[in-house]
Amino acid sequence: MDWLSAPDYWLSRFVFLRVLALVYLVAFLVAVNQFRPLLGERGLLPAPDFLRSVSFRAAPSIFHLRYSDRLALGVAWTGVAFSLGALSTLADRLPLPATIGVWFVLWALYTSMVNVGQIFYSFGWESLLLEAGFLAIFLGSWDVAPPVLVMWLLRWLLFRLEFGAGLIKLRGDECWRRLTCLDYHHETQPMPNLLSWYFHRLPKPLHRVEVLGNHVAQLVAPLLLFAPQPVAGIGAAMMIVTQLWLVASGNFSWLNALTIGLGFTAIDGSWLHRIIPLAAPHQELGGPVWFMVPGFVVTALVAVLSWWPVRNMASRRQHMNASFNSLHLVNTYGAFGSVTRVRNEVVVEGTDEVEVTPSTVWREYEFKGKPGNIRRRPPQVAPYHLRLDWLMWFAALSPAYLQRWFAPLLLRLLQNDRSTLALLRSNPFPDTPPRFVRAQLYRYRFTTRRERRQTGAWWVRYPMGEYVQPVSLARREAAALR
Repeated sequence: MDWLSAPDYWLSRFVFLRVLALVYLVAFLVAVNQFRPLLGERGLLPAPDFLRSVSFRAAPSIFHLRYSDRLALGVAWTGVAFSLGALSTLADRLPLPATIGVWFVLWALYTSMVNVGQIFYSFGWESLLLEAGFLAIFLGSWDVAPPVLVMWLLRWLLFRLEFGAGLIKLRGDECWRRLTCLDYHHETQPMPNLLSWYFHRLPKPLHRVEVLGNHVAQLVAPLLLFAPQPVAGIGAAMMIVTQLWLVASGNFSWLNALTIGLGFTAIDGSWLHRIIPLAAPHQELGGPVWFMVPGFVVTALVAVLSWWPVRNMASRRQHMNASFNSLHLVNTYGAFGSVTRVRNEVVVEGTDEVEVTPSTVWREYEFKGKPGNIRRRPPQVAPYHLRLDWLMWFAALSPAYLQRWFAPLLLRLLQNDRSTLALLRSNPFPDTPPRFVRAQLYRYRFTTRRERRQTGAWWVRYPMGEYVQPVSLARREAAALR
């Protein structure tokens, strides 16, 4: 049965599991801080209402047994504790069944949150975390050799992640074929970071190189994953370097970190030992025969479920991010099939004046990550995920993205709801709630180098008009918000 073990990938597994544990830790900390105001009993999209409308089969979750904000917080903190155990390698040092149990608990808890998270948990990296987390259950403990089949399944996941993203770009916006998308993307991406201004101001020939490098990393390098070493490792290294470039240029939650972790699963120990001088605990890594059985079962399962993502990748109407089953196993991935040329931002404002007149003074609510104050440098947020800020980016693209969460947000601001205000960077009405709130649409662009030197601002913005008219709890318009 030696052919079913991959002792040369012990260090590869070690690195991947540490990255995965770190991502789980961040994801559960996000839930600790954001789940209640977004999805709690008085959240913007209350999970109890959603649970009454869906079956367990459609959205498997432990919250079907019972939901309360206290239970949700307990689930999140339990996830934090198990993540820390996995990150510190404590979980890997346990007996093999216990190690499997730790990774299963992490996967089951996060699946329960994603499946009631609605639009706030609809991002592609949620499915990526669940799929990678499911495969991690079958990777074994510290003194067990990595199963060959599961290591190949991780490589198959990395291939679908990157190749699917590459295909949707070629099929989508023509700027990817013309190599011009990054003339805009650093400025118009959902959440720029502290270096995005500098990336946007690179010479245009370098933007062409960026796009070309992206195509190579997503359309050529994934094909190398199925070649023998060291070719497979070279392909993975190309993808890792590209992901590091994305980390430097924007905030994409834990997508880049998890992709980097997956990249390490395709690099064998002969490379990694030169960088990470960590030896396996035993020269001869063993493992019980029974542990090979789950590897065969999960491989067969992934082979069957791969039909849908493969068909999607082959389709001219390829979906960007989609799950084909309620457990988010074997998904399809992709990002930025189209790139916006201009940046619009929804700015939420309030006033404590009794009546709204043309001379009314409005004060802005500042969000933690998305652009607002033109003098505020875009912050580094990733791998942390600001869910409300991301949806505000979608809301600026079109009112159709608002769905049902924006009106409750305005209502909570009119009430000075503490948990909702904790999602924001600042509250301009710390003492008494505003009488009116409204939303305005602005066009944002990065300052030029000259404007930056003269004004110290990172952005220039222009008013585009009213997005949501002033509303108040004292007015009949507020009835629609309740």
